[in-house]
Amino acid sequence: MKLQFSQVTKSFGDLSVIKQFDTTIETGEIVALVGPSGCGKSTLLHMVAGLQSASSGTLTAGGKSVSKPSPERTLVFQEHALYPWMTLIENVALALEFQNQPKQAARAEARKWLDRVKLTGFEEYYPHQVSGGMRQRCALARAFIARPQVLLLDEPFGALDALTRMTLQSVLKDLIEEERPTVVLVTHDVDEALYLADRVLVFSNRPAVVLKELTLGHIPKTHDLSAFADIRRDVLNLLGIDTDTTSTPVEQGETV
Repeated sequence: MKLQFSQVTKSFGDLSVIKQFDTTIETGEIVALVGPSGCGKSTLLHMVAGLQSASSGTLTAGGKSVSKPSPERTLVFQEHALYPWMTLIENVALALEFQNQPKQAARAEARKWLDRVKLTGFEEYYPHQVSGGMRQRCALARAFIARPQVLLLDEPFGALDALTRMTLQSVLKDLIEEERPTVVLVTHDVDEALYLADRVLVFSNRPAVVLKELTLGHIPKTHDLSAFADIRRDVLNLLGIDTDTTSTPVEQGETV
């Protein structure tokens, strides 16, 4: 599903958050938004999800104005947002039950998706009984099971340790390649943006404007991002991170 932003602005009272945002995100494209904390990245994501409206300008999804939430557009938060009183399989199946699918059929499909995210054997566990990484795997299964046309990711792995984050990034990458939704990713992790995205938009401080747009293309990627070293340095410099070779090098996976 194609997303179109035209002169989109957002203010909360006298506080200007987003200033004249224009871009087109093509069907199946993966776009990452990076920028300082509080600059409006998540606000843009919530607008696409239909949870907030623009102060001015237009936002369309599939040629239709976005005015409310839709199962075609699924939002995944940093916190897994699983229902603690439900098992993992019940949490995943709920996405289909909300679409009036029979409970038995929904559970059968949920079981398949839990297998796809490597949670076979944990279907009847409750969220508090599994690790943070496993909870986020479950959240991904719940997001994908309804096969949304637009997947919105708000720092989905920000609360995880570095090794778990890299593993989940690979899981997510595989699911995106298989299902091909349009993806908008908000992240503070520059390496995550380079690993997952086709295009990266670097935002300024509030009120947010796009400082630079970097096209990465559909190049096969691994966690060895040495081929993107110049782009990585460019992004970090735009975000105010000193990448001078005489300074202490930035560690892989460092967030900004």
